[in-house]
Amino acid sequence: METVITATIIGASILLAFAALGTAIGFAILGGKFLESSARQPELASSLQTKMFIVAGLLDAIAMIAVGISLLFIFANPFIGLLH
Repeated sequence: METVITATIIGASILLAFAALGTAIGFAILGGKFLESSARQPELASSLQTKMFIVAGLLDAIAMIAVGISLLFIFANPFIGLLH
C-alpha cells in the first residue's frame, strides 16, 4: 500500500511540475508575441492586450486543472481501492 501512495505522490508531483513548466513557457511565448505585435502595430495595442489577457486566463486554467487532478490523486486516491 505504501508503494501505491508513494507512486501516486511522485506522479502528482511530476504532473504539477510539467503543468508549471508548460504554463511558464506559454506565458513567455504569449508575452513575447504580444510585445512583438504591439511594436509592429501600436494602434492595435489595446485590442491585443484584451485578447492577451483572455488567452492568459485560459493558459492559467491548464495549471489549475493540473492542481485539481493532483489533489484528487493525493487525497482521494482511486488506486488504493483496487488493492483490496
